[in-house]
Amino acid sequence: MKTATGYTVITNGQMVDGTGASPTPDATVVVHDGHIEYAGSTAEAPPFPENATRIDANGGTILPGLVEAHYHPTYFNVAALEDLDIKYPVEYVTLLAAANAKLALECGYTSARSGGSLFNIDVWLKKALESDVTLGPRLSASGREICGVGGLMDWNPDFRKIGMEGLVLLVNGPHEARSAVRKLVKDGVEWVKTYPTGDAAAPDTNDHHTLCMTFEEMHAVVQTAHNHKLKVTGHCRATQGIKNALRAGYDTLEHGTFMDDEALDMLLERNTPVVPALQFEYASVVFGAEYGMSQAVLDGHQETLEGGAESARRILKAGGRLGMGGDYGFAWTPHGTYAKELTFFVKYVGLSPLQVLSCATKTGAEIMGRDAEFGTLEAGKLADILVVDGDILADIALLEDRTKLIAVMQGGIVKAGRLAQPSLGN
Repeated sequence: MKTATGYTVITNGQMVDGTGASPTPDATVVVHDGHIEYAGSTAEAPPFPENATRIDANGGTILPGLVEAHYHPTYFNVAALEDLDIKYPVEYVTLLAAANAKLALECGYTSARSGGSLFNIDVWLKKALESDVTLGPRLSASGREICGVGGLMDWNPDFRKIGMEGLVLLVNGPHEARSAVRKLVKDGVEWVKTYPTGDAAAPDTNDHHTLCMTFEEMHAVVQTAHNHKLKVTGHCRATQGIKNALRAGYDTLEHGTFMDDEALDMLLERNTPVVPALQFEYASVVFGAEYGMSQAVLDGHQETLEGGAESARRILKAGGRLGMGGDYGFAWTPHGTYAKELTFFVKYVGLSPLQVLSCATKTGAEIMGRDAEFGTLEAGKLADILVVDGDILADIALLEDRTKLIAVMQGGIVKAGRLAQPSLGN
């Protein structure tokens, strides 16, 4: 992605730098050639050219661009499982993914890690984003996912004779698991997404306490992926699935729902981040009946919601790391509502806004392996910056309102928000 040239100076706002430190009440951020030159108190700001571009934060908040750590660019208004893989042709899904990426940037998300994509659309989407063909977050791609045969993601019945190859690579045993990873290596992914466990969505065969992959399959995935310098993550709800993933050497866990003391100790020892993705569970409980979810599914989501919230609290309290994001693109969690995740973790889980913002910026960048480049407002880092009209520490829900975004900067260029230029695609 291109970066800006010249100087831009942001003033008249409190700064939340993403590190978890207390906010700086009257802050100035100086951007030079797309990178942060200074971020701190206005009283200590260095001199800058008189012709620098000025951005007035209007007494609001200056913070790092947000990181969506479990992003599905190819999901679009999903109301049934079939919507994920056979509702639209791949050509149309590609266009939808580009539109979703632009929307994410407009919502203040300057970076995202894919949690799975139809075919390898996100690999090519990343190339388009980095070449400035279209607008969107800095992206880590994962392409197709891996699940055991008969597991959660194996829903197309054999009589359809269409398989699941567009969305999921189904494996039986470690040999097929290695083969699946090698296909993803050829596709050009950075992350390998797996399904070690089931979910409340499949109460009859693969519920949230069920395993969908063996440890041997998971270990084979990690061995092969790490050999090719790829990272591995997995949909982990069941306690044993969490432990299997940690023993296998997973780089992150998605959900980490039912975590006992042993699993928590293992997690902390390995310093493995978790992306709980809990607002999806809350939305499923609240709106699920409208979309035909059975009582068994609703009960499962309620149990997952409560268990996941408790695990998240314990992880953070014990010094572990949480990323923010998860499963937006369903009919009840549409794209563009990503910031509801942050509000949820404050209002339902009980974290402070400062904690949640650090999870949504610093930890998100760490998960992507790019924390040296962005995620905090520190000198030398890319100027991926969000300027919000209002005090988000007093009301984090302000981030849900795109009209409150004064500027969404990526590499020092204002690409979204009130100050964005129409020529940049807005």
